[in-house]
Amino acid sequence: MNPAVIELALEKQRLQLAGDALRADFSRHANGLQPTLAGADLAVAGAHWLWRHPQIVAGVGVALLVAKPSRAWRWARRAFFGWQTWRRLQGLLKQAPQMR
Repeated sequence: MNPAVIELALEKQRLQLAGDALRADFSRHANGLQPTLAGADLAVAGAHWLWRHPQIVAGVGVALLVAKPSRAWRWARRAFFGWQTWRRLQGLLKQAPQMR
C-alpha cells in the first residue's frame, strides 16, 4: 500500500481521537450548564407550543380585555414595544459583521 495513503489514514485516526477527547472534555466541563440549558429548552418548547396554539393566546387576551381593560391595554403596549425592540435587535444583528 502507498505510504502516503497510510500516513493520511493515521493522521485521520489521530484527529478523530483528538476530537473524541475534546468532546469528552467539553461534556465534562458543560455539566454545570445543564440546569440552565434545560430551562432554556423548556422556554423554547413553551414558545413553540404557544406558536402552534394561537387561539389560546387570543382567548387569554380577550378574557383579560373583558376582565381588566386597563391592564390589558398596558400589557398590549408592553408587548408591542417588546416586539418592536426584538425587530430592531434582529436588524442590528443582521447588519453586524459575522465573527468567525
